[in-house]
Amino acid sequence: MNDPVQAAILNWDFPPFVCTTLALVTIIYIRGWLRIRKTRPRLFPAWRLISFMAGIVSLVLAVASPLDTMGEQLLFMHMGQHFVLMSIAPPLIVLAAPTVPMLRGLPRWFVRPVLGPLLRTSWLRSFFHGLVNLRVAWLLMNISYLAWHIPAAYEFALSSENRHNCEHACFFFTSIIFWWPIIEPWPSRFKSSRWFLLPYLLTSDIVNTIVSASLVFAGKIIYPSYAQEPRAFGISALSDQAAAGSFMWVAGSCVFLIPAFAITMELLSNRGPFSHGPRSSRAVRSHSTF
Repeated sequence: MNDPVQAAILNWDFPPFVCTTLALVTIIYIRGWLRIRKTRPRLFPAWRLISFMAGIVSLVLAVASPLDTMGEQLLFMHMGQHFVLMSIAPPLIVLAAPTVPMLRGLPRWFVRPVLGPLLRTSWLRSFFHGLVNLRVAWLLMNISYLAWHIPAAYEFALSSENRHNCEHACFFFTSIIFWWPIIEPWPSRFKSSRWFLLPYLLTSDIVNTIVSASLVFAGKIIYPSYAQEPRAFGISALSDQAAAGSFMWVAGSCVFLIPAFAITMELLSNRGPFSHGPRSSRAVRSHSTF
């Protein structure tokens, strides 16, 4: 292994603001999880805490590990970073049902006089309900994904660290919104039929396929910056681009198609959290108050 490659692999860079924010969020969630677990242990088993921690760790890997440092040299690594930000960390965090633990973890002197009245306002509730509407969530995530992979926008993001961070934030937060109606974390309850999640996921896979295939079959360098960077591992810029597109194609399709298959099986079997039988309806109602 030559020195530049070794240096890239061993180079971890922990951005102070992001890492401090993630540490603070983790402390708040753990504090809230310990509190709510005393009254609702069945709703907040240990796996929810593990899921949240795994999501935070994956975010740290995305922004501080060689995925980030080598992403400047290899498009394949950069797309791996985007995959973690969009398809690994968000569903793990949503699976942790973070809403109530985060509120419980904040100081009461802040929640009661400040957040309490704000969260009770109808316009704010309507705004959040609108965000996780299937059409809105689909558009936010897919438009963000498509827009930032347009060559001009991609090069724009690479030209500045702040712009690059903005791109990553768009990927992460729109993906949180996208996964919210799929996982339906407590105490959320959606009125739409779960069958609508199938076109929701399958059309997202089509968008991912279009972007991925454009990299694989372009036959020319799409992002000029990577033609100018030193080539780690001796991989040509065109081969790196094809590898990045192939990874996005396969990994991205798995992320969309596996949940689609699982939801289909649940709906057809009329059992479990995705069914709409009387038993599941009662379960949803019993879990919707806190």
